[in-house]
Amino acid sequence: KNMSNELFRGIGLSEEKAVETLKNAMLSKALEQIIVDARKHTSSIDWSIGKLLYAVASRVRTPERLAFLAKYIATKQIASSLQADAAVDYLKDHPVDSIDEADFESACGVGIAISSEEIEKKVSTLIEAHKSDLLAQRYRFGPALLTMARKSDLKWADGKAVKTEVDKQIEAILGPKTKEDVSKPGKAKSVKVASVEVKPEEGKQSGMVGEAANFHKPGENYKTDRYVVTPKTMEMLQHHLNVTGGRVLTRFPPEPNGILHIGHAKAINFNFKYAATHNGLCNLRYDDTNPENEEERFFRGILDTVKWLGHNPWRITHSSDYFDELYELAVELIRRGLAYVCHQQHKEIQGHNPPPSPWRNRPIDESLTLFEDMRKGKIDEGEVSR
Repeated sequence: KNMSNELFRGIGLSEEKAVETLKNAMLSKALEQIIVDARKHTSSIDWSIGKLLYAVASRVRTPERLAFLAKYIATKQIASSLQADAAVDYLKDHPVDSIDEADFESACGVGIAISSEEIEKKVSTLIEAHKSDLLAQRYRFGPALLTMARKSDLKWADGKAVKTEVDKQIEAILGPKTKEDVSKPGKAKSVKVASVEVKPEEGKQSGMVGEAANFHKPGENYKTDRYVVTPKTMEMLQHHLNVTGGRVLTRFPPEPNGILHIGHAKAINFNFKYAATHNGLCNLRYDDTNPENEEERFFRGILDTVKWLGHNPWRITHSSDYFDELYELAVELIRRGLAYVCHQQHKEIQGHNPPPSPWRNRPIDESLTLFEDMRKGKIDEGEVSR
């Protein structure tokens, strides 16, 4: 840990951030690797490089791809957060393909240098095209101009230089800010926002807002940050699409042990509406895993609430429908040596770095016998776990 801490501090992380990072085993492993890979291409890693290495390690887990990105960041061919994000997105769009470096570099703005003269010219052209809006709204139109500039041919230009140029040219036209420019508009005044056509970003889910707009499409799980692609990933995702027909399938899984509250209402509306937005289906699945606290009136109340909010489940299912199947799957995991019966108590495994279980390597037959005893109720609840 001390070596990793020094490694992380060496790229510009604060002591507090380094300690926090060490608590995340997967992030620490990825960050350690990308730093080691970056040092193969540069003798010095300052914070301008370090912050990009950290950002990439937070999103990528595949060793080969971390090494690939480390080279570009260390040699400053990728030198901004915008480029780093574009690089990760490119790799997510090509999860198993061999990387076409020329195509990759084009997608990430590698080798594109935009001079101050070009920035000045392009900002001038943009302002001229929207001059009437600028004169009508004055400085309040500045943010819209800056956004349009960053989405134009100046995408890979230095962001600070673009903002400075936009501010300078706006002031040259409008003059210094007046009291009206710096005061907040009153409620009685209605400021008409300029009509600017903004094309929806590729990959965004139409009809959704917030993080939901960024959800991947069915079968594109590999576009999720930190998703690990294996040799069978694409085959399994295609099988999933074949089974679902490419539809979005969601579920609302309440535990029928009480009355629903406002948080449930949010979950209900999100799951049902997200599915409906994408011509999908939503199940109501009762999570009936604790029969001691469940009552028939809660089952009825949940369904009534879902319908009262305007939704109709595609199917109504119960977790208990799958108990036998889940049990057999657990037995199969034990047989394969991928699961075992453990006697560690909750207080022993709390925190970020619990001690390894002393029962991890117990004989498979012993775990199978104990697991069967658990099913038959021979072992008190909480005494062991799988």
